[in-house]
Amino acid sequence: MPYRIQESAQVDPTASVGDGSAVWELAQIRERAVLGESCVVGRGAYIGTGVRIGDNVKIQNYALVYEPATLADGVFVGPAAVFTNDHNPRAVSADGSQKKAADWDAVGVEVAEGASIGARAVCVAPVRIGRWAMVAAGAVVTKDVPAFALVMGVPARQAGWVGRAGARLENAGAGLWRCPETGEQYVEADGELSESNLSASNEESA
Repeated sequence: MPYRIQESAQVDPTASVGDGSAVWELAQIRERAVLGESCVVGRGAYIGTGVRIGDNVKIQNYALVYEPATLADGVFVGPAAVFTNDHNPRAVSADGSQKKAADWDAVGVEVAEGASIGARAVCVAPVRIGRWAMVAAGAVVTKDVPAFALVMGVPARQAGWVGRAGARLENAGAGLWRCPETGEQYVEADGELSESNLSASNEESA
C-alpha cells in the first residue's frame, strides 16, 4: 500500500516514508528522517533531521520530535508533545555571539516499543521511555521511565503500572499485577515489571 502525503506537508527528498503511512497537512519531515510502515504523522507535526521512527507509530497534531530521537514500533505521541534535544539551551554563547548548529551536541529521546506519550507532555533529553510505558498528559519527563511504568506530574514521577492494553494494573499481591481488561499478569521485582509466564500457561490450560 503506497504512502499518502498531503500537498501542504513538507517531506524532504532524502527522508524515507514507509508503505501505508500518512503525512497530514502542514507536517514537516526533515532530511534523512526515516518513517516506518503504517505510520500517521498529524497536522503540523515536526520530525527532525535523521529521526528514526518504527512501524505503526502515531504522531498526533503539532507534536515536535527533534533529532536525534528514536521511536520504536507501536509508539504513540500525543498532540503538542515535545521531545527536546538540548540539555543546556542557549541562543548565544557566553561571549554573546549567536550559537550555530555546530556549537552544541544534540542529545535525543529514545522511546521503546508500544510506549505512549500524552498530550502536551515534554520529554527532556537525554531520556529513555521504556517498553509499553505511559507518560500522562502535561507531564515533564526528566529521567528514564521503566517499562510498563505510568508517570505523571512536573517533574514526572511514577504513579503505578500499566499493561499492554494501557489500563492501570491492579495489585494482585505477592509481587503480581493484573490487567483489569485482559487478565494478563505481570511480575514486579527490584522496581521493574515484566510479563508473567502465568498468563500464557493459563491460556494453554484453558
